[in-house]
Amino acid sequence: MALRSLDNALPLTPERPKKIAKISVLTTKTKPCDFSVNDENMAPVPVSGDVVIDYVSSEDLKPLDDPEIQIQSLMGDLESKDWIKVCESLNSTRRFALHHSTFLLPTLEKIMIILVKAMKNPRSALCKTSIMTASDIFKSYGHDLLESSTSEAFDQLLLQLLLKSSQDKRFVCEEADKALLVMVTSIPPLPLLKKLRAFVSHTNPRVRAKAAVSFAQCVSKMVIQQICCSD
Repeated sequence: MALRSLDNALPLTPERPKKIAKISVLTTKTKPCDFSVNDENMAPVPVSGDVVIDYVSSEDLKPLDDPEIQIQSLMGDLESKDWIKVCESLNSTRRFALHHSTFLLPTLEKIMIILVKAMKNPRSALCKTSIMTASDIFKSYGHDLLESSTSEAFDQLLLQLLLKSSQDKRFVCEEADKALLVMVTSIPPLPLLKKLRAFVSHTNPRVRAKAAVSFAQCVSKMVIQQICCSD
């Protein structure tokens, strides 16, 4: 009996293709650098073509050449929809407050309301300029801000400063802290303590903390004044 070949006895199965390991290449998408987006703790860096706002210190603000003429258009410029024009007008307001204070006395309430509105604006440059304006208003008018005609507007302004001093944008926060310190230095402590008392119990814990700092500074100022008077 002839033996059959094994090659013919077993059915041939097709050879399976070998699995090839898949190599996934991770591609990193690189976003184009956007210089208009800034860290929230840094002052905004303008891109090419943007308007640069100069933050002028109080010491560098000069008297106006014609305050009698410029006062006539000041309120209209402060209420402009052009934020750049509002910034320029705020600096003019600072010059009025520092060098021509009598011109602003009739409009103090309206100016404080405009400052509150500017501080709420999302443009950091406008917000910071309005805070600097508040500092110069405190320096020049002090006790006048607590008169009955301006008291409510002052409350709104104080709340905004406390909010700005407790937010995350460091350069705005630092400017608001400076303004609060100028406020404590310029306004008589006893009436200011009455104003701050309401904010020490504010629902926002950050506002409470900042109000407590100003409250303590007022108390220290009163103690110092009493010691000086007793001597």
